[in-house]
Amino acid sequence: MQAWVITMVGVLVAAHVVDGIHYDGAVDLVVATLLLGLLNAFVRPILMLLSLPLLLLTLGLFTLVINAGLLWLVGEMVKGFHVDGFWAAFKGALVIAVLSLLLNTLTGSGNSRVRFGRVRRREEPSNRSDSGGPVIDV
Repeated sequence: MQAWVITMVGVLVAAHVVDGIHYDGAVDLVVATLLLGLLNAFVRPILMLLSLPLLLLTLGLFTLVINAGLLWLVGEMVKGFHVDGFWAAFKGALVIAVLSLLLNTLTGSGNSRVRFGRVRRREEPSNRSDSGGPVIDV
């Protein structure tokens, strides 16, 4: 649920920031976000698998093209949600991805690969009986 709300916030911000993405009402935004979540859950993995050579060649940047295509498809399927072209969808996908990464990192939800925190060093056990000199095993 939290990941869906984060995606909805991303789509809302993209609609206000990117020229070419707009919605008629709040219900249209909710429906578009639900559909985008379903497409991301079921269609996106198939597209990622089919485009694996391109993903490897572009070091994963082709994922933005896939996300843009899905956002554009949502704009075609939902009557009150409009995406005016591929470049608007690309910019919107970029905004949604960056905002989702930031919000997932801040809230600790999702499968965010970026983690912030302190690293503790493990202390070595000090129960050795030697004087700390060189050890020779025979």
